[in-house]
Amino acid sequence: MRSPSPPVSPPDRAPARAPTVGVGIVCGSLALVLLILVTVGWSPLMSLDRTVADALHRRAVTEPGLVHVNRILTDWVWDPWTMRALIAVAVVGLWLRGARLLAGWVAATSLLATLLQQGLKDAVGRERPQWPDPVDSAHYAAFPSGHAMTAVVSCGLLLWLLRRHGAGRRVWWAALTVAWVSAIGVGLTRLYLGVHWLTDVLGGWLLGAAVVAFSVAGFARYDERGRRGADGSALPRRP
Repeated sequence: MRSPSPPVSPPDRAPARAPTVGVGIVCGSLALVLLILVTVGWSPLMSLDRTVADALHRRAVTEPGLVHVNRILTDWVWDPWTMRALIAVAVVGLWLRGARLLAGWVAATSLLATLLQQGLKDAVGRERPQWPDPVDSAHYAAFPSGHAMTAVVSCGLLLWLLRRHGAGRRVWWAALTVAWVSAIGVGLTRLYLGVHWLTDVLGGWLLGAAVVAFSVAGFARYDERGRRGADGSALPRRP
């Protein structure tokens, strides 16, 4: 008679967390380096910023129709408040389904990203590009780009939620495509409209990716601890 098989323990999630933490470390480190270079005004980087800004502005002043399209995209479709509204809908949906810890975590991550973004803007105090014939205007400091950072954070969190809830293959790839187009597209609109430097947008992308990566890794660790007993045995998964 065969002896009963030993209970199978749940897989260790540390390897799954490691890449996410690694992404956060890499993006956060690159963002820090970029922040330092922008703060000290490293000449080669400032020259690149000016070259890109001048080239795009020369085109923008001759293309009013394309400027109008970019303004609609940046002010309505990919506006930070639009992105935060999507997060708010997701948070309410999670709360109503009983996943209140996850809802609070997503809301807190979005809020933390906004506070980090505004704090850095105030600390760096970088001037936006100035033009004698501007095609658009923006207020407050330039670094990092709030549009770019908010888009990455919001899209990253929504993709994470879709993955956690087992989105189908088609839904996943459609959402992934929309997220990439949104995050990259909003950064390009800010550059084309002449309201940000290239490094502002890069900084927003990197900081947004770092925030999402650390948030996802942090929740995975917290969730894993919550599902284990004091002796290390697995507990039933919470909704």
